Amino acid sequence: MNPPPTPALRRRDIGRALLALSAWATGLGSSALAQTPLPKEVRIGFQKGSAILVLVKKQQAIETRLKALGVTSVKWVEFQFGPPMLEALGAGAIDLGSVGDTPPIFAQAGGSHLVYAAATPSAQHAVLVPKHSPIKTLADLKGKKVAFGKGSSAHNVTVKALAQAGLKFDDIVPTYLSPADATAAFNGGNIDAWVVWDPYYAIAEERYGARVIADTSDKRLASSSYFIASRAFATQHPAVLATVLDEIRKVTLWAGQHREELATLAAEATGIDVKSWSTAFARAEFSLGPVTDAHVAQQQQLADTFHALGIIPRKLNVNEIVWRAPAAP
Repeated sequence: MNPPPTPALRRRDIGRALLALSAWATGLGSSALAQTPLPKEVRIGFQKGSAILVLVKKQQAIETRLKALGVTSVKWVEFQFGPPMLEALGAGAIDLGSVGDTPPIFAQAGGSHLVYAAATPSAQHAVLVPKHSPIKTLADLKGKKVAFGKGSSAHNVTVKALAQAGLKFDDIVPTYLSPADATAAFNGGNIDAWVVWDPYYAIAEERYGARVIADTSDKRLASSSYFIASRAFATQHPAVLATVLDEIRKVTLWAGQHREELATLAAEATGIDVKSWSTAFARAEFSLGPVTDAHVAQQQQLADTFHALGIIPRKLNVNEIVWRAPAAP
């Protein structure tokens, strides 16, 4: 039996967290940066569907901020979804990336040296079926082929959705596919259902007439996303990490106030149509702040559930890998 769902994060907690990150980053003067040797390059992983980082990259906001501090280069590395990004992070190929709630659980279980650096609301997810599918409810998924990315945030949404219908994970035929491969399988009639996040969720609705049988507007299925850093980078360059996160926070807050403009910019940068982006952004939440106790509890519940189901091999202590920004001088 799965544990009861964690209550949605309170707006007050998120507001306090935002203020804490902003105050800390603002307080990082040149003396704090001077005490830590600066890296020559900061390497950031991003997903094409992560419009905020695509916009940050396009604007070169981080490059400008870090260059003034003495960091000469920012390298951007694109990934299709979260698990491959965290594999690269664990291998030391990148320093920071943004993923959903589930990839860090798998990475920690696998022994990767990473830390939770900041939190942001997750993109909306949905359980989709073809337009004319006989599947009407989550309970109808029993015995069906359900596609999602293994170790992705959609993996967690799948587990939660099945539990809501009184189903177990082994009641379905899990089909592990990346978003691109799942798109082809969905349109080819090779899977019965697809669990995915925006903007792929919006694209499936707009282009392929996909029908939603559950989505994360149901807070029992909702979660958060995280900026994950390598432990070495966070330990050796905390001031640089906080500066990067503060710049991303600024763009995130701007984006929430300019959704249609963001949709246009995202379409230009990714080739995904404006309508799909507009649909995705209309239901998105925009904020970024430190990882709170509520986030840790949410992630711990996920880790415990996955261990109980045999999805990960050992128990985890999520709090062990949460980065705590040092106090400003």
